[in-house]
Amino acid sequence: MAEPGAATQKKVGQPGSVYLPQDRERIVVTPSASQPPPPLPPVVLYPHANPVGQPVRTTGVQGRVSGHQYDWGVFNRGNGEAAGFGPVGEYGVAPWAEDWSRLRDKSKRKDPFDLIKYIALNESGSIWLSFSGETRLRNWFESRPNLGTQHNNDSGRFAVRNLYGADLHLGSHVRLFGQLVNADAAGWSGYGYGSTYRKRLDAQQAFIETKWSMLGAKSGFMFGRQQFLDAPSYMLYNRETPNVPLSWNGFRAYMVWPRIRIDGWDFVQTNDSQNKMFHDTENYNTRLYGFNMTWAPPDGRFMGDRYNSFLDVFYVGYKLSGSSGAIATAKGSQNGSNTRNNFGVRWHGIAGPFEFSLGGIWQGGVFKYAKTNQSRNVNAFALNTLVGYRIPHDRFHTFAGLQTDVYSGGNARKTSGAIGTYISPFNPQTNYLDTTTYMTGSNLISVAPLIRTTFLKSLSFQVKYPLFWRYSPNDPVYKSSGSYSFPYQFKGKFVGMAPQASLAWQINRHLSWTQYVSRFMTSNALNRAGGSSGTYYQSNFVFRF
Repeated sequence: MAEPGAATQKKVGQPGSVYLPQDRERIVVTPSASQPPPPLPPVVLYPHANPVGQPVRTTGVQGRVSGHQYDWGVFNRGNGEAAGFGPVGEYGVAPWAEDWSRLRDKSKRKDPFDLIKYIALNESGSIWLSFSGETRLRNWFESRPNLGTQHNNDSGRFAVRNLYGADLHLGSHVRLFGQLVNADAAGWSGYGYGSTYRKRLDAQQAFIETKWSMLGAKSGFMFGRQQFLDAPSYMLYNRETPNVPLSWNGFRAYMVWPRIRIDGWDFVQTNDSQNKMFHDTENYNTRLYGFNMTWAPPDGRFMGDRYNSFLDVFYVGYKLSGSSGAIATAKGSQNGSNTRNNFGVRWHGIAGPFEFSLGGIWQGGVFKYAKTNQSRNVNAFALNTLVGYRIPHDRFHTFAGLQTDVYSGGNARKTSGAIGTYISPFNPQTNYLDTTTYMTGSNLISVAPLIRTTFLKSLSFQVKYPLFWRYSPNDPVYKSSGSYSFPYQFKGKFVGMAPQASLAWQINRHLSWTQYVSRFMTSNALNRAGGSSGTYYQSNFVFRF
């Protein structure tokens, strides 16, 4: 397939080009009416899931300055997330979404690892193999975990995970991808260790993909065990905080035209609770299914600069059973069968110096109590917005924005009538809402100003100040696994605030180090209920190829 941005290349010395040290190529950019944009840092590798608030404003006809995506045209803009295969920096969150076929030309090999990113297995090079890998070392410290309810004070945890894969291309229409996972965790006053933190060697992904052209679209069908990232990251993501990412078993089909993309899928979750090697199976109690359509409206100009955006319209269905489908009650929780139908829309893009993401989801469905089979309808919603301003021609690519999120809540004391609590059970992007992970997208209102700047070429710094309220005082405060239980009744709506800072250092193409620190300051009302403020710190050292 064509290399992204290939049509934009110019020879050295031509006007309108910017030198990118990481590729040693020249890529045309569109300068503003007054002056060209500042040069990009030479290393911007780690992909962020939300296109708003990227470390830098990417340039080029398709907006790609690094990375190795397939040629999805305008859907490769920004971090490439609009193509439906997750964000891509130099390397992607999903390595199977990378295309290294350009390395067939040996003159494009700039890195020692390029030798194993493209290995020709026949004379023509139509059959080739690519290897990928990641080793992540992560450690946490929490003075009062989970708002003081965990009772593991001054908890320190350490975790390591390995994800190593191989991508076999059998011509241009068929490929096989496999990936292994191994993980372990330890520490002092630790908690929460389970199959998502500790994992004997097993298959994280194993699928076959076929590609062809149909009705003028680049089409494909993927069958087997795979990751899935074609949903807003604030709704569903990759389960990044623990060691073992989410994976699914089933099929996915897609079609991509120049400005329209459609995608459909039907999966059951991988049962990763086994503690023996290569024993993971399918969990038929948890399903994920739906479809998405993305439209790229015509480009334009706004405030003397470019305008482009994407409009997503989607349906995502969940089926959960047992404890994973439980709802909160006045005395704890109640297991049952939980079907959630999510109908959503999201509009995101750039308009001159502004970057924006505006989304809304209505969540319907039905809940059936496990013991009585009594059914209750679901009527919930979520609103997610992030709007910001990137200072034009600023050498630090400074971005200042405001993020607001509303997740509806219900009444835990009711045993009949509609359930109004929105749920997002499949681990939305960790740092989107709350670095500490103490808050989750249920019965919550969040307002978070933020500012981000990139300096010293590959060092990015962000400060964010989220404030949290309960949407409904009749519903509990929710965490990633169920709801909080405090010693005394929480009578307020204001939960607290969690000022947080993050520092990301892309050391080189393969090594990165990110650090997060937050102080969750609980409200007076929550303190009276038995909650507690606490300090959170996380460090991630990652090697990728």
